[in-house]
This record gives sequence, structure tokens and C-alpha cells, in this order.
Amino acid sequence: MSDKPFMPKATAVWLVENTKISFKQIADFCDLHELEVKGIADGDVAKGIKAYNPILAGQLTREEIESSSKDMSRPLTLNKKILDIKSEKKTNRYVPLSKRQDRPEAVLWLTRNCPHLSDGQIVKLVGSTKNTVSAIRNKSYWNSSNLSPKDPVVSNLCSQIDIKNAVDKADRKEVRKKKDETRDLTFFMCTTETSAAHRQKAKSLGVRGWIHKPFKDSQIIHLVDFMTKELLGEKT
Repeated sequence: MSDKPFMPKATAVWLVENTKISFKQIADFCDLHELEVKGIADGDVAKGIKAYNPILAGQLTREEIESSSKDMSRPLTLNKKILDIKSEKKTNRYVPLSKRQDRPEAVLWLTRNCPHLSDGQIVKLVGSTKNTVSAIRNKSYWNSSNLSPKDPVVSNLCSQIDIKNAVDKADRKEVRKKKDETRDLTFFMCTTETSAAHRQKAKSLGVRGWIHKPFKDSQIIHLVDFMTKELLGEKT
């Protein structure tokens, strides 16, 4: 199970707006760069992203937030109890008329907050149909004007772990797709970071070489020449 919270950027927005936790603590918890969290606080990053309450989602407790607020060196710890609950196998059951609006509103919530989920994944999560999901996604659903996004976990249509598993699966698929699209490309990176962890992450994303800022034009020319010869199998 990943230690990263569900919807990390939206969670970071909520923590910035509602707590006194430091940018570094939020960045470490949400697996973001500290400057990215500062950008959220300044309004330059995550514009339009609705804050996601990690307390209501069961990912953090108030006590955990209060403890880390008092000690800036104390990292936030993800509450795994709710995430480790096994997903129950879904069974078809009668849905009262008063609750039937919950499904299309849950679909709307998922298309907005987890847009990379496929229509099929959303169908499995909330028990809707592909036609309904597609219509809500492209705003052609017959009752679109009366829909309000509603968290499917709150509506008891699926569990937090169900959504997290679906998102993780969609993320892995997206990574594989990007790797296939960029398989024949070579990437260089200009960065101020020098840590081994940063280099390792860059390598995992397909970066073949990097230059530390500030740099000279001659360094880029040399790096491109070096990598070109390497790709062509020439002696360097």
C-alpha cells in the first residue's frame, strides 16, 4: 500500500488552507515539491482544484494534524487503518428512489476529481452504465443542470480503497502509455537539485542526462553531442 494520500494535490490545498503545518511537512506527506506547496499557498499552483478534506476521508486524524502543527520537524503519518480495509465484493441491490440521484452525482464527482479514470472503471465503482458516464463526462446527460458532484464514499456507493485502487491502476496505465510514446526520445534536464534521490527519480522518468544551473551554452552543446554519439553507438 502506497504511503501517498489519495488526491495528494487536493489534499495539499486543504492542508494549506486549514492548518498551520509547514510547507515541508505538507510536501513530504503529499509527495510534492516544497516549492509546489508554496505555489499553492500563493495561488499560483492548483488553481481550480477543490480542497479535499483528509480528515473526512479518513487519511488523517485531527490529533495527527495537531501534533505535527506543534512540532515542525514531525512528519504527518497517513492513517492506514481505513485504507487497509479490504474492499467488499459488490452485489446488485435495490437502490431507493431517494438515493438514485447519488449515482450520477458520484459519476460527476469522479469525472472531475479523477478525470483519468476510464468510463469502465467508474461504472464498476458506482454501478452506473457506460452511456451514463460518457454523457455526464461530455455534459450531454439529460439532467446535467441539476447534478452536483458528490463523493461516492459519502454516498456509500464504494469505499476509499476502491477509488484508490482504481486511481493507482489508471496511473500505472498512464505511465506505461507515456513510456511507449517517448520510448525513442531522449530527455535532458536542467535543474538546481543535486540529491541522489532527485537523480534517481529523474532516471525513472526517462531522463538520460542533466545539467546543473547555472550553466553555459557550451555545456548543453557538449551534452547533446555526447548523448547523440552514445545513441548512435559511436566512441566518445
